[in-house]
Amino acid sequence: MDQLRRMAIFAEVVATGSMTAAARQLAMTPSAVSQHLRQLEQSLGLALLHRSTRRLSLTEAGERYHAGCAAMVAAARSAEQALARLRDEPEGELRLAAPIGFGGLLAQALAPLRTHPKLSLRLLLDDAVIDLIAARVDMALRVGALPDSTLVARKLGSMGRQLCASPAYLAARGWPAQPGDLLAHDWLGGKPGAGGEALELQGPGGERYALRMEGRVQATQVTALHALCVAGWGISIAVSEDDRRALADGRLLPVLPGWRLDDLPVYAVTPRRGEQPAKVRHALDLLAAYFAGAAAL
Repeated sequence: MDQLRRMAIFAEVVATGSMTAAARQLAMTPSAVSQHLRQLEQSLGLALLHRSTRRLSLTEAGERYHAGCAAMVAAARSAEQALARLRDEPEGELRLAAPIGFGGLLAQALAPLRTHPKLSLRLLLDDAVIDLIAARVDMALRVGALPDSTLVARKLGSMGRQLCASPAYLAARGWPAQPGDLLAHDWLGGKPGAGGEALELQGPGGERYALRMEGRVQATQVTALHALCVAGWGISIAVSEDDRRALADGRLLPVLPGWRLDDLPVYAVTPRRGEQPAKVRHALDLLAAYFAGAAAL
């Protein structure tokens, strides 16, 4: 490493034309510059500079050696500039993992990134948890409680949840009036497994009601649950953007609107600590702004 430093000092002396000028540029003393040059020449076994009281000039060996030293310095500066652009301006490929139902949300929230022509976006949409390191993911969105890990998490906001069903289902099976009435209805579950799905609802007076729902249909993807609910298979929990639109246009109706489920926290998770590249910082800020302004169900 000392040799590389001496090569850079030599290139600066040639570029500025004197040891004094090079010392100013490098924040060193002229004597320190001169010492580094002597050590460089000793290690090479050749003189690189003709020294006189008026000026410095390159020897034949110095001319040949300077080309490589100057190229090394230029490559180092180019690398620094590339990192500066990565730090200050979104560019490269942003690899972002999220649940399948977040596709529409990401399209809206990250829309301002379209203005950065050197940035590309790759979405890895999967309701299963993706290994960020193995998949080279820059950032992932996770919903609900997070397990302990070495990943870095930032809470973006919360997602409201609402029980819902299609008008056709409610017309055929009737409207639940109390949480206990849900047990007589068909449930569309998102957590396959024995023991059913635990629900805890809070009433208008703050009272809480807990129950377990056995799913008539179970699916691990929110897109499938949405399609099943709109088709009239039963009651489900609206949580995705598709569910929100269906509630807004009447294809789904709220069930037990006076009772609410706890909101789900949404986190942005990154695999590393410390300063993030511009592409990740910009995406984080846009997602935080989106959740800050998003309306609950």
